[in-house]
Formats: sequence, C-alpha cells, structure tokens
Amino acid sequence: MMISTWRKRRAARLAGKQRLESEMGHIEVTIPNHFRCPISLELMKDPVTMSSGITYDRESIEKWIEAGNVTCPITNRVLRSLDPIPNHTIRKMIQDWCVTNSSYGIERIPTPRIPVSSEEALEIHFKIKTACKRGDQIGCQNLAAKIKALAKESERNKSCLVATGTAGVLSYAFEEFSKASFEENVAVLDEILSCLAVLLHHEKATNCPGSDASIDRIVLFLKSEDLSARRNAVLVLKELVPILDYRKVDMLLEIEGAMEALFKLIKAPICHAATKASLMVIYHMVTSPSPSNAKIIAKFVDLGLVPLLLEMLVDAERSLCEKALGVLDGICGSDQGREEAYNHALTIPVLVRKIHRVSDLAMKFSVSILFKLCMNEKRENGGVLVEVIQRNAFEKLLVLLQVGCDERTKEKATQLLRLLNVYRSSVDCIDSVDFKNVKRPF
Repeated sequence: MMISTWRKRRAARLAGKQRLESEMGHIEVTIPNHFRCPISLELMKDPVTMSSGITYDRESIEKWIEAGNVTCPITNRVLRSLDPIPNHTIRKMIQDWCVTNSSYGIERIPTPRIPVSSEEALEIHFKIKTACKRGDQIGCQNLAAKIKALAKESERNKSCLVATGTAGVLSYAFEEFSKASFEENVAVLDEILSCLAVLLHHEKATNCPGSDASIDRIVLFLKSEDLSARRNAVLVLKELVPILDYRKVDMLLEIEGAMEALFKLIKAPICHAATKASLMVIYHMVTSPSPSNAKIIAKFVDLGLVPLLLEMLVDAERSLCEKALGVLDGICGSDQGREEAYNHALTIPVLVRKIHRVSDLAMKFSVSILFKLCMNEKRENGGVLVEVIQRNAFEKLLVLLQVGCDERTKEKATQLLRLLNVYRSSVDCIDSVDFKNVKRPF
C-alpha cells in the first residue's frame, strides 16, 4: 500500500501536479506550466527573467550559472547578461493562483526579498570604517548585525558579501575595537566575531584579524562561558592559525587558558563544528615549525589529549577521524607524545583498524603514526612491533603497497614491513576489530 501511494505521488510530481489532502479526500491540483521553473519543474518561488526572455526560479538559474554555464538552458543561446531580473508580474500571478487554491492546502509563496547588491555592500563597508574612526560601538555593532542577517538570508547575499571583501572590513573593525578595553567593547567585538564566523569559511583567510590584540580578544571569547561566543571564536581561529607566523601561534601557548579552552571543546563538545575547528587549530599548533613546538605538544599531552583522541577514534565519523588522527600524528612526533601513546591500550588496535577503513587521508596518518611508534621502539621484547603484528597490520600494509598510495606513505609502509618481518614468524595475529580484551580507561 505504501509503495503504491509513493508511486502515485512520484507520478503526479513528474507530471507537474501537486497532490494534496483535504477534508474532501485526495485532490489533484495542476500547476500551470508557465508557473513552473523550466529547470526544476517546480512551482517558482522567486521568478526571474534572463536576457534570453525565459523565466526561471532564481535558485535554479543561479545554480546553473554558478556551475559555469553562460547559455540559456532552454534556448541554448549565450546570455548577454548573467544578472537575473525579477519578474514581478509572474510572481503576482503565482501568488494570486496560490490564494485561489488555498482551500486545497496550497500556501501562498512569500514575496522574496531583494538580494543585496555590490553597491549596498560597499556602502555598508564605508559606514563600518566611518564608525570605527569615530569609535561608534553601537553603530558598528548594528552594521555587523545587519551583515549577519543578510548573510543568513540567502546564499546569494553571502556570495555577494564575500565577493566584495566584507570579511576584510569586519577584521579591520575587530582590530580597531580590540585596541581599547575589552570590557568596554565586548558587545561590538562579539557581534563582529559572529559575522566573521559566518563569512571567513567562504572568503580568503588573509582577511582574518591577526594582530596581537585581536588574538588576545578572540581567546577571551574562547574562554568565556557563552557557548555561542566560544563556537564563533574557535571557528575564526581555525581560519586564522594556518596563515599566522609561528611567533603568533606561540601566543596561544603564552596566553593563559587558551590551550585549555581548545582542549575543553574536545572533551566537552558543544557542537560538531566547534569540535572539528578545535582539532584543526590544535593540528596546526602541534605541527608548527615553532621553536616552542615541543612545549606546545607537552602541554596538550599533560592535559590528557592523547587518551581523549584515542577514545574518540573508536567510533568517530570520517571527518572527525581524519582530524583526530592528524593531531595524534603531530603529537607522536615528540618523545613525550609517543610515550603517552605507548602506554595506552587502544593505540595500536585503533590505528591498525583505521587502515583501509576510513579514507586515504586517515590511512596516511595511521601509517605515519605507526611508523613513528615502531621506529622509536626501544624495548627488547619488541613492544609495539609485536602488537602491530598481532593486530594483523603486516597483511594490511602489504595490501596498501599493492593498492597504491602516495610515495611518502609507501616508503613508510615498506620500512615498517622490514621492521615487522623480524618478529612475524613468532607472533600470532588477533583481529584488529576486536576490542573485547582491550582495557579502556573510562
């Protein structure tokens, strides 16, 4: 019965009909052809006309243009202009049709808001810079709130704001208000930070606020009790840290509570985005060429990051797994990091399990960590080398060489096989998926 109903609905949709339920039972209302978008075949919500004279739904034609097409989908002629013109006549006709058929459950489409233009965005930029020069906190805060609302209103608005360099202007404003007392400017800084968290992911990272005062203010938000502020702070840091000079990265080691705040976002997650962003920040810190790299790693090890990562890796989804493995790989570049990994029962089972199971990147990190652990193993009984063989890693590494991988990973896998071959004949294998006999420190 359910399959039959589904088929009927699918057939009605393909025919341009909308099946609705009312008190009178099942009623089919046919959508007029000229009300349907030629691309999606759905009722147009924001009809726009292109230079070819054909009307489309804005969302559909913009996706077509963003895909790199410069021709009209119907006429196949090159469009003289890629700017869609709102067709108010068709929109009003569709709205009237919706009202006429409201008794059948059809809802009136709302009047779409006019997308922000480049000129409007540039005008907002000018007002923000003027407010910064005057020290007008309230004015700048209101303008930042307006930008955030526009960005969240539609992808088109967000694209326009990104294209006009809005993040750079907001970063300038953040740096200007960071020069004064944090307590006095906390409201405007918080609003600007929330805007940057929305836009920086789509814009060039060079537009981030990178002054010493700005980094200090971002860390203050990172340490706050406000969950939204903490999320925004780590999202901005994620874009900022990769482009910073290592001396700036060292600031996060020197600022009291910064590393603890990053660790807390992993230990007590507030959302997936914040957790992943925190892992990315930590990854860039532990792999930094900074002279303080060993101190940074030691600090995270002392906080208990290694066991936390291993517990997370047991059942983490792909993206989270890749980031956690990347951080662990960086940490295992130090003696203290490796020692912590040696002492945890989950280290080898988890790493071997991730080979061939998650992604090429996860496999690359897993092999790299195993390589660092095995190459630095000093115990006479073989230590992790024996456990790696027991977990069936030898066969997995052989398959890796046969399937193919990047040259650096292939080189590490080859050296690992040579090391493991010494102990292979005297060790029995255990399924790496079996965690029943592994003591987990909950």
